[in-house]
Amino acid sequence: MNLRVFLAALAAIIIWGASPVATKFAVLGFPPLTMAAARTLMGGLSAIPLILAFRIGLPPSHHQRLLLMASGIAGFIVFPVLFTLGMSLTSGIHGAMILAFLPVTTGAIAHLWDRRMPDRLWWVGCAMALVGETVLTFSREMASAGEGQLTGDLLIWASLSFASLGYVAGARLTRTAYPAQGVTYWGVVLSSLILIPAVPYLFSALDWQAITLTAWASLLYMGTVVTILGYILWYYALAKGGIERVGLFQFFQPVVGVLCAALLLGETLSPWLVAAAGLILGGVYIATRAPRHIPASAARTK
Repeated sequence: MNLRVFLAALAAIIIWGASPVATKFAVLGFPPLTMAAARTLMGGLSAIPLILAFRIGLPPSHHQRLLLMASGIAGFIVFPVLFTLGMSLTSGIHGAMILAFLPVTTGAIAHLWDRRMPDRLWWVGCAMALVGETVLTFSREMASAGEGQLTGDLLIWASLSFASLGYVAGARLTRTAYPAQGVTYWGVVLSSLILIPAVPYLFSALDWQAITLTAWASLLYMGTVVTILGYILWYYALAKGGIERVGLFQFFQPVVGVLCAALLLGETLSPWLVAAAGLILGGVYIATRAPRHIPASAARTK
């Protein structure tokens, strides 16, 4: 892996690692559904001038456009809605640690997409991480993150599959020689167009004067830095470095998230949370280190 790919992947993970805390701040001023829609709409508005400036057209083939729509809807509509609703009900630490399972769900969807069976080591790591996630999610009275709620954790769990689907579809599209910028720009623009009919319902009841500067800054961060810059860097790294190898960087995302939650939200880690975190991160590391099997159909073409 060259230095450019390494730095792109690392920057994306740092940007996304802070997203649970930024979301917590944003939902203090915006209703969760409004926040999720505003995040994508702001990203869409930011992407339009970039599309015009760089003259990036839509993908030419039907297959490429299907990949673009799958990536956009999963990554810019369904995932933000579920994730924002979940973060409004649980703690920053819980959100960050549940997102730690993202490399496993991304790898699982990649395996299904390629129609290949994961290595035994992948299953071992997955089982270990699942035990940790179960401890984190269901041991409510043993965890120190008191505002964490089971519903919020389960919503974030549900959001993982859509985030992973968006990653894999976007990475597949960039492998067809379509630029990573186009995947991000057009994905968020098309998703914004889908959300426009809901704008009157979502924004009509807002008390604009009650929205704090912190909430606005958090929304700006989520709508531009996370939604635009983070995705560009990540799709570039996935396309150039490979899904399985670059996916290892997601191992560091919860570390960034937990540090941000501790420093900015004043949350603390209990012994049970530390144990759950160790199981999750250890299992994810084992799973992402599993050898990649080449599908039989692909092997026959070599």
